[in-house]
Amino acid sequence: MNKNYLFLTILMLLLAVGTFFIPKKQLVKHERSPEKLLMDITQPSRYVTTDQVAKMIIEQDPTLELIDVRPADEYNKFTLPDAVNVPLKDILTPESQDNLGIEDMNAVFFSNDDIMADQAWVISRRMGYKNIYVMKGGLNCWIETIINPVEPPETAPETAFETYHFRKAAGIYFTGGNTVQTGDTGTKKAKVKVRRKKKEKAASGGC
Repeated sequence: MNKNYLFLTILMLLLAVGTFFIPKKQLVKHERSPEKLLMDITQPSRYVTTDQVAKMIIEQDPTLELIDVRPADEYNKFTLPDAVNVPLKDILTPESQDNLGIEDMNAVFFSNDDIMADQAWVISRRMGYKNIYVMKGGLNCWIETIINPVEPPETAPETAFETYHFRKAAGIYFTGGNTVQTGDTGTKKAKVKVRRKKKEKAASGGC
């Protein structure tokens, strides 16, 4: 078994157990049972790819809600277009929960990798929220796949080239074609356009 997957599985189980002790007053009406939560954790459908997120942003999908769970200082330096900031440490506060359970919206958590976003997902799912997802690989994967995609070898299948061309076009959309050189290796990292969304009070009701 992949060591990273094993580590994540153990982490998720510990997080799931930890949420059992969340005070009842902080849980929503339809809290998820421990047994069902553990089943939910194993479902790959709770993840969305960077390609899917990029496509939804470009198409201005009205059901997409991006939630950056990193600390505010990291969010202020760099985030995805229209993402709201809900730091993981504040995920249980009433103000932060205004961003969850919005009718007809799909909330996508993301962080630098999967760790904090996964934690936010487990806590939110335990509290009974639906239509919540994690962007697989986080911003690190976003940079690698959308901003700096690697052209596949000539022997790669046609689908690989289709994905590559989509990523190249998406990269131009998000950066305007602007890149900067970093370090002595010549590695290019793109300047990502950051647009921040003013927090609005959630609509009444839940998913």
